Amino acid sequence: MGTCNNTTNVGFAIPARVSRETKPGGTIVNIDGIEVGGSDVVVIAGPCAVETQEQLFETARAVKAGGGRILRGGAFKPRSSPYSFQGLGEEGLKLLSLIRKETGLPVVTEVMDTRQVELVAGYADMIQVGSRNMQNYPLLKEVGMCRKPVLLKRGMMATIEEFLLAAEYILSKGNEQIILCERGIRTFETSTRNTLDLSAVPMLKRLSHLPVIVDPSHGTGIRWMVPAMAKAAVAVGADGLIIEVHYNPEKALSDGSQSLSLNEFNQLMPDLKKIARAIDRDIF
Repeated sequence: MGTCNNTTNVGFAIPARVSRETKPGGTIVNIDGIEVGGSDVVVIAGPCAVETQEQLFETARAVKAGGGRILRGGAFKPRSSPYSFQGLGEEGLKLLSLIRKETGLPVVTEVMDTRQVELVAGYADMIQVGSRNMQNYPLLKEVGMCRKPVLLKRGMMATIEEFLLAAEYILSKGNEQIILCERGIRTFETSTRNTLDLSAVPMLKRLSHLPVIVDPSHGTGIRWMVPAMAKAAVAVGADGLIIEVHYNPEKALSDGSQSLSLNEFNQLMPDLKKIARAIDRDIF
């Protein structure tokens, strides 16, 4: 299909399938009955990594009680160090499946390799392609063929054009159920883990018909900053949030410094609802 004419003055041609011109009304992604891209702002929350049954189940129950609609949890974890906790693998997927049956929360978890797609798709309601794999083109093609909803995270050094082209790879294989996720980019700033590019939200929503969510946890890497950036994300029009929550962040095996405690998550949700209603949206 090539590209669409550039009518937005962004300096590049918009890939055809991902372009807003292709679907002016926007796409709504359905994850086991939860719609992302409609009038509601959907909160996805849970631990960075599945560590134990106790950790996952207690956190998931709190996420549901607090108003989270989808549970996140990594069974396979890409880590900068090969000696860091890499996740529980299929055992983690089984735990996610068990807690989904109890809570009714759909599950999103990351896939890192083409060889994992069939396995992960058998357990998850939505497949996440993480920042490090945004330009793993064989993986993008594979998840494009599996027909499960895909949460595609922006690469840590990716431009908007590169991000949209990554989504185009998935769309080109027939999978239109894609959610774009702004999760912060690497800049010269060192006081935060990443620089959360909230300007990407209105830009992506103008250029593309796909829903856009924000990850304030990876976007800052600092727990106390997460609530403020989550509120700002809703205010600029994000269709959802993906937030790391842990029942004991200080003892988390992965990204505890950016994970909200259960109490902090419960305190944040009412504030998010107020902001959503101020812009004629809601959080249920």
